[in-house]
Amino acid sequence: MSRIGRMPIAVPAGVTVDIAENNKVTVKGPKGTLERVLPTEMEIKLEGAEVVVSRPNDLKKMKSLHGLTRTLINNMVVGVTQGYEKKLEVNGVGYRAAKAGKKLTLSLGYSHPVEMEDPEGIETVVEGQNVIIVKGIDKEKVGQFAAEIRDKRRPEPYKGKGIKYADETIRRKVGKTGKK
Repeated sequence: MSRIGRMPIAVPAGVTVDIAENNKVTVKGPKGTLERVLPTEMEIKLEGAEVVVSRPNDLKKMKSLHGLTRTLINNMVVGVTQGYEKKLEVNGVGYRAAKAGKKLTLSLGYSHPVEMEDPEGIETVVEGQNVIIVKGIDKEKVGQFAAEIRDKRRPEPYKGKGIKYADETIRRKVGKTGKK
């Protein structure tokens, strides 16, 4: 049985969870509202201050959906209470990030500055010139936008220049050696 799927999700104070037909789950909290349509096969019940997810049978597909459904609901609850953030670091000579309004401007050694608009529900904060923090209540959107920023200039293995996650380690390679 799915160890994750079995665990009940504690609903903290100040958070309301509504389960509509077709398993449309709406979570309201201090930071905002998230809604998502979850797999209809799963049975989602609100028992007191806990959300319990159960599966109809032990088919492989149901087993895999069980843990997923529970995790998605849990991510929504955590999102509306604490929110999510990802930290990116810009490394390299002359590489920098700047923020003006909702526009993030990256100077990454191209012939032009790269401009990115904050998507709906996502906020970017620039600390100094080389740390970008992506914040939001939807874990999926935060991760996606952070990945899109990183894609503008991925870290390269020789000097480590580029945009990397703060917790990411770059596998370094040894460069060319001179002729003897």
